[in-house]
Amino acid sequence: MQLAAFIFAYPILWLISKLPFKLLYLLSDGIYVLLYHIIGYRKKVVRNNLALAFPKKSDAERQQIEKKFYKHLSDMFLEMAKTLGISDKQMKKRYVFTNVEEIQTLENKGKNVMIMMPHYASWEWVFNLNSYVKAKAYAIYQPIQNKYFDKLVRDIRSKYGTTLIRTNESRQIIKDAKESGELITVGIISDQSPMLHRARHWTKFMNIMVPIHVGGEELCKQHDIVPVYLKVQKLKRGHYQATFKVLTENPGEVDGYKISEAFLQEVEKSIYEAPEYYFWTHKRWKHKDKVPKEFQNN
Repeated sequence: MQLAAFIFAYPILWLISKLPFKLLYLLSDGIYVLLYHIIGYRKKVVRNNLALAFPKKSDAERQQIEKKFYKHLSDMFLEMAKTLGISDKQMKKRYVFTNVEEIQTLENKGKNVMIMMPHYASWEWVFNLNSYVKAKAYAIYQPIQNKYFDKLVRDIRSKYGTTLIRTNESRQIIKDAKESGELITVGIISDQSPMLHRARHWTKFMNIMVPIHVGGEELCKQHDIVPVYLKVQKLKRGHYQATFKVLTENPGEVDGYKISEAFLQEVEKSIYEAPEYYFWTHKRWKHKDKVPKEFQNN
């Protein structure tokens, strides 16, 4: 069944990857109508999330964000498929790093780097970074259940040389790279909600107490990896601008989980600037009523 689904879908994705961008976004307009107005894909989740994150906004204001988000979601889906057929020249034109010298400077110091990203704007085209740096690139990800689509996603994301590694194997791979003296850059998306039984720290995100992922921070401290926030802005359809912000060059000197908290504060800034580009279909605040006693007064 998995293979049948892949055989059906792959030719469609391949054809999408060959479309010129004008036709791609005309198709995206149609997918928006289908997702939002006809299917109503996860609309209840999106509305609940927006109400939690923006309680002071009116229903009309939140609905405006909601519609813009679904248009962006449609763009994102097609842009991921477009990665199969996009040229290096187009990619560099459409996904611009404003200060890649920040990463290059760290590399010249012999520093390993962790790029910490949220589900915001575009995270699929960040792999273009490999065109500008010399370090071995790894990206931590969660495998897709369908092994054929999982391979396709890995192929797309490794187009520029990134090696995708599963969460459960990341610690050993990073440890081995560190011990061998290999210079590495690790990408991780850290804004989603962890499983409750694995939550080790809670903090406020959009003014709501939530459990947070701290694995990235722990890896940085354990292996002296510099955590860097990547702020991505969507300038217009198919055009993004990405800016690096070093959170600290000395992670071992940072107490508690302040790096993870600083990361989420940066995510909040991006959301407040343009909320329609955050991935509102995630149930990010699903554990808000299960805050442990030791965190309830924070």
